[in-house]
Amino acid sequence: MSSTLIAPPALVRRAEQHDTQAIQALDSAHFMHPFTSHGDLAGMGARVITRADNIYVWDSEGAKILDAMSGLWCVNAGYGRKELADAAYQQMMTLPFYNSFFNTTNVPAVQLATKLASLAPKVGGRSFEHVFFSSSGSESNDTNVRMVRRYWDLLGQPQRKVIISRHNAYHGSTMAGASLGGMSGMHAQGDLPIPNITHIEQPHFWDHALPGENAADFGLRAARWLEEKILEVGADKVAAFIAEPVQGAGGVIIPPATYWPEIQRIVDRYGILLISDEVICAFGRLGHWFAYEKFGYRPDLITFAKGVTSGYIPLGGVMVGDRVAKVLIEQGGEFNHGYTYSGHPVACAVALANLELMERENLPGHVKEDIGPYLADRFAELNDHPLVGAAETCGFVAGLVIAKNKATREMFDPALGVGMICRGHCFKNGLIMRAVGDRMIIAPPLVMTREQIDEMMGLIRLCLDATLDDLRVAGELG
Repeated sequence: MSSTLIAPPALVRRAEQHDTQAIQALDSAHFMHPFTSHGDLAGMGARVITRADNIYVWDSEGAKILDAMSGLWCVNAGYGRKELADAAYQQMMTLPFYNSFFNTTNVPAVQLATKLASLAPKVGGRSFEHVFFSSSGSESNDTNVRMVRRYWDLLGQPQRKVIISRHNAYHGSTMAGASLGGMSGMHAQGDLPIPNITHIEQPHFWDHALPGENAADFGLRAARWLEEKILEVGADKVAAFIAEPVQGAGGVIIPPATYWPEIQRIVDRYGILLISDEVICAFGRLGHWFAYEKFGYRPDLITFAKGVTSGYIPLGGVMVGDRVAKVLIEQGGEFNHGYTYSGHPVACAVALANLELMERENLPGHVKEDIGPYLADRFAELNDHPLVGAAETCGFVAGLVIAKNKATREMFDPALGVGMICRGHCFKNGLIMRAVGDRMIIAPPLVMTREQIDEMMGLIRLCLDATLDDLRVAGELG
C-alpha cells in the first residue's frame, strides 16, 4: 500500500468552496489577530485569502490580488513552489520532529547551519561559522539580548548591558523584541521598553534633514547620534547597537550611503557589538544573500527569519560571528537559553530546499542585475505625481511619501489617514500595498518579471490618482 496521502475528492471539493460570511463570523468569534483592532474588524469582516500562485493571491470571493508585500516581506521565492512542499512532506515522513537539547541534533539542522555559514560572506576578516535557530525574528532578537549580555559577562564586564536601537525600528513583538524596536505605540502597551534598552533617531532624510542639507552630510550627522548616545550612557555600559540595514516596517527608510561606514567607525571606536537585523533584508531582498555585504559594514550578530523559508514554514535564527561565538563556546559552559523548535527538522528541510531554489534561479542576482534596477527606474517615475513627495527603492523594497506639498515637505493632517485612504483604493483594485502613516511601501516576491512590475506600477498610479481625487473632493487640495 502506498504511503502517499491523497485527500478524498469530496474533501478537495469542500476546500474549494467558501462561505465568506460564515468564515468571517467564526474568525470574529475565535481568532485574535496580530496588530488588529478587533472591534473594527468585527464590523468589517476579515478578507479571507484562500489560495496563491506566483505573485498573486485570491480571496474567498474569487478576486485576484497582486501581492506587492510578499505576504509579510517573506515569500521571496513566490507562491506555489512545489519543491518546498515536497521537502516538508518528505521530512515529515522521515523525522517530523526531535529536539536539539540534551546533546542531540538532526541532519537538516546541521545541513542548514552549514549552508548558511557558506552563504554569509566574510567582511573585514569577520566570518559567521555558527547559527542559533529559533522560529521567528522576534525570538531571534530575544536570543541576541541573551547572547550579548552573556558575552560581556564572560569577558568580565557585566556592567555592559545597554543596547542602543533606533526610533521607529521594528525588531519583533516579544517583550525584548518590542523593547529593542522603537515604535511608541508598542511601548505604550506593556510598560516597555524593558530596562537597559535605549534609542536614537532614525536616518530618515525626509523627516530629519536640515534645510539645504544634502544626503551625504545628513547620513554622517544621523550616524553620529549613536556616538552621542554612547557618551551619554557611558561607553563602559554599552553592550551593542542593533539596526535594520533598511528599516522595513517603519516605512522603508533607506539610509544615505555615508551612514553605515560612519556607524562602523563608531562601534569600532568604542568596542561595542553590532547587530544587523536582516529579517527583512536578507536572502536576496536587497540583491545579496545578506544585506551587510551591500552596505559594507561588519556585524557581530545577524538576525534572520522570513525569507530563509520564503515564509512557507516558520524559522528564524541568529548568525553568530566568530568574535562572539569564540567566547560563548570556549568560556561559556552551558548557555541556558533555547526553544523547543530550535533547529526543527521540517523547517530546516524547507529552508534548505528554498535556498537551493534561490541559488538555482539566482534570485539575488535577478534582483541585483535585472528587476531591482528596473523597479528603481519605474518607481522613480512616480516622483512626477502630485501626491508623491519622494519615491525611492533599495533592491526589491520601495517606499513613497504622500505629501501635501513636496517643495516644502508639508504633510497632510495625520487625522485624515491619507495612507489608509490610498491602501483602501489598493485593496479595491487588486493590489496589496502597505501604508505606514503617509508612506506607501512594497516588497514584492523576488520572482517578479518586468512585465509584472509594469502591471504593479499601473495599479499603484491608479490608486494614487484615486486618492488624489478623494482629497480634492474633500477640499484638502486645490
